[in-house]
Amino acid sequence: MTSESQQHEAACHCGAVRFRVRLTDGFRTARRCSCSYCRMRGAVAVSAAVGDIAFIAGEENLTLYQFNTLTAKHWFCKTCGIYTHHQRRSNPREFGVNVACLEGVSPFDFPEVPVVDGVFHPSDAATGSRVVGILRFEAES
Repeated sequence: MTSESQQHEAACHCGAVRFRVRLTDGFRTARRCSCSYCRMRGAVAVSAAVGDIAFIAGEENLTLYQFNTLTAKHWFCKTCGIYTHHQRRSNPREFGVNVACLEGVSPFDFPEVPVVDGVFHPSDAATGSRVVGILRFEAES
């Protein structure tokens, strides 16, 4: 993985959507969410400011999905179906970016990933975001 201050090259699986992104706090923001959509999607996301993502190619190939309050915006490639990023409901000034789209990065690079509570969303309660578990990956030797 590269330094958090660097821009990261990123793409969907088929390469139709390509972009550059600068992460807000490197890979320290890696997390999963327990909401109904994220449980099914299964991606590890890292944070970027809305202004820190630039599309190189294929922005027109993105499809938007929204549900429930319609605040969060989830984008994925029309061709290969890979989720690339989403605008967060908890902070609409932030994107969550699929780490699997970042060049040279895999979700399996993270031995532990916090899982935040998306069922009882921080926007619905005054408690703010809370961790409800840890997802662990241990490689076989």
